[in-house]
Amino acid sequence: MANVASCSSKLYFLDRTNGKFLKATRFLNEATWAKGVDETGRPILSGLIPTSEGTRICPGIEGATNWYSPSYNPETRMFYFLALENCNMFFSKPAEYKEGATYYSSGTKKIQTEAQHKILLAYSIPDGTLTWRYPQVGKGTSWGGTLATAGGLVLFGDDTGSFAAVDARTGHPLWEFNTGQTVRASPMSYEVDGVQYVAIAAGSDVISFSLPH
Repeated sequence: MANVASCSSKLYFLDRTNGKFLKATRFLNEATWAKGVDETGRPILSGLIPTSEGTRICPGIEGATNWYSPSYNPETRMFYFLALENCNMFFSKPAEYKEGATYYSSGTKKIQTEAQHKILLAYSIPDGTLTWRYPQVGKGTSWGGTLATAGGLVLFGDDTGSFAAVDARTGHPLWEFNTGQTVRASPMSYEVDGVQYVAIAAGSDVISFSLPH
């Protein structure tokens, strides 16, 4: 009886009956804003703060997993999600607060000498561990989510602009179709006359495929 949730560097395992913290699993290679979590699941801050000269903090402003939707397969009992490995320079910009106006008093910049990249991850619910990682080839600009099917596939928008499928148990790549555009949506599935289809929105197009039948 648990729920899985993610923050900006860890996957949280909570008791769904009362919200009690059970476990947190770090899924980024580099996370500098916190040193870990305490017994209640609260982050233990590392003390890094934005400065006028700039402070390197990981993950960056886009977070580690954000818009891109995760999915779950009750057969494999795995949770599938995409994560972004990236760091930014965070700057403090003291500014006077004005009522009714947008207030940031800070800013961020990408670090030109560092590349960001996406990773598809599988988390085992019974074991509470990451089962496999499937790194993406690209610039880390895609925002597509995942779709887990009963047939043992995980479909997702690859960071190269492809609509791709991997084996749900192993992460082994099985198929891909180059859309030619950046994917910023999650896949979906539907059925017509007994035939299952999967579709993805890529750029201005919606592309649909039928599964073997």
